[in-house]
Amino acid sequence: VNHEYTDDGLLHPDGMKTWSAAKVRKAQAAHGVSVIEVRRDGERWQVVRPSTYARRITAYTPMRLSGPAAGDAALRTRDDPAGRTVQGTLNNCAHGVTPWRTYLACEENFNGYFVNPSGDVAGVPDGDQKLDIIRGQSRYGITKSGFGYRWHEHDERFDASRHPNEPNRFGWVVEIDPWDPASTPVKRTALGRCKHEGATVTLAKDGRVVVYTGDDERFEYVYKFVSRARYQPGHRAANRDLLDEGTLYVARFDASGEGRWLPLVFGEGPLTASNGFASQADVLIRARAAGDALGATRMDRPEWIAVSPRN
Repeated sequence: VNHEYTDDGLLHPDGMKTWSAAKVRKAQAAHGVSVIEVRRDGERWQVVRPSTYARRITAYTPMRLSGPAAGDAALRTRDDPAGRTVQGTLNNCAHGVTPWRTYLACEENFNGYFVNPSGDVAGVPDGDQKLDIIRGQSRYGITKSGFGYRWHEHDERFDASRHPNEPNRFGWVVEIDPWDPASTPVKRTALGRCKHEGATVTLAKDGRVVVYTGDDERFEYVYKFVSRARYQPGHRAANRDLLDEGTLYVARFDASGEGRWLPLVFGEGPLTASNGFASQADVLIRARAAGDALGATRMDRPEWIAVSPRN
């Protein structure tokens, strides 16, 4: 079960009249995902307590970055110089379920938890790099005030002026194994970074895994990911990292009623160094900019996507 966002006026006895590190921690604990076990007893469902599966995954639960962008310089921070371990997931909207029975939590409006009060970034000299960072934050909707969560006042990683790479670590699809309570959630960077509304999973005729997702904001895009390897029924271990290697596409819908899936692959078409893209990791971290460059079709807040059972 996702806990997409909180109402701090209800979460704390005096709302936000006073603000403290303890309240930030409580708000972060109320975000994320709950894994629960339920059992049907006759005509009634009930939660199983205690359950070996039950756990909370919060906005400060350690999770692993995987796929082409893991370890990229744009994902490295003071607290994670390797760029491979993120504290938490948040604003998880909708979900997906894989054929190997894992849960895909989708980070949607992550931008609202970050603020950039100065409109600048610390520690980066004036020049093209700083401009690129500021433009990138703007493209994903990071503003001076955010959504008013005020986390940055007691958890400085949510101050995007002081920690400009931290926002790049959110906006991913997070794979959670509910059957293994000791497992670490994984942010699958091959599926691209955007405001994910769901991750609808199906299998292609040849057994490759296909994941459809919408970027839930006005005038953003629809994406699909196709795995390189094929799903192996009954072999969970063999399927564990299927979402790390494959091709991400963005949709173009033509006036004729037809359309095309455009690959977001570094070095192809406009996705080159001469156009400002440094690597495949950069293409995935800046999936919106890659969609812009390819001429994808701007949509009216694409949310849930369903797959026809017929075709």
